[in-house]
Amino acid sequence: MDVVLIDYAKDPLAKLYGAFRTCYTKLTPREVWEKIGAQEISPTDIQKFVQERLGAGHVSPLEQVVFWFGISGVSRALSHQLVRHRIGISFEQQSQRYVQYKEGALDFVTPKSIASNLVCRVEYEHLMKEIAASYQFFVDRGIPAEDARFVLPNATPTNFQIMVNFAELLHIGDLRLCQRAQWEIRQLVGKMRAEVRKVAPELAAVMQPKCGEHRMGFCDEDPKSYNACPLAKVVPHKSALMELWSKRSLTEADIQPEDT
Repeated sequence: MDVVLIDYAKDPLAKLYGAFRTCYTKLTPREVWEKIGAQEISPTDIQKFVQERLGAGHVSPLEQVVFWFGISGVSRALSHQLVRHRIGISFEQQSQRYVQYKEGALDFVTPKSIASNLVCRVEYEHLMKEIAASYQFFVDRGIPAEDARFVLPNATPTNFQIMVNFAELLHIGDLRLCQRAQWEIRQLVGKMRAEVRKVAPELAAVMQPKCGEHRMGFCDEDPKSYNACPLAKVVPHKSALMELWSKRSLTEADIQPEDT
């Protein structure tokens, strides 16, 4: 798997500052950006203000910061999950219709659970070789690649270029950095976060699973999954918080003065 940050919105913290500040000032956007351009607002103040707004949960300005990633060597099983994210993200994916795999060049992604089991690995590799041979058999006999691809499995590797705004990137992190997420897509989003960290560490810091301290701060998965998670020792479950809130509400109701 290879993930590279191709490009990103220039000076993302300033972009976020301008968007956030526009919502909370009488100044026009021109005036806000003139202050930014004249360095009347220090980088420290910009960072502090943005972090405060991120903590307040103001989401819409995050859509104005965009990242472009190049992704290669991931499975079609992963791609079927990734393309379920639809708002604030754009995909360009390698075509199996127009790209014809050359003989001997068709590789497959192998899960560690299979690779670490000798018997399963041998069976898996045997099956993948048979599939590759079948694909080549059809292509050699004039079957179009768009039809020969019907034999290809979810293990077939694929490539992407994606454009995603930061609001959606956070949402992807909410779900795909969770311990419940499938290992491959969790690895992918972890690599995307590492790329963001190189250019905007303040933003990468808030890319967390939804139970992270910069996100919801609690788990809302089913109790069985929660109890199986290694983070259950340090992260509360939604049900426990609701129970605590219920008890607090009852206590507050008990101490309210009676109407006179």
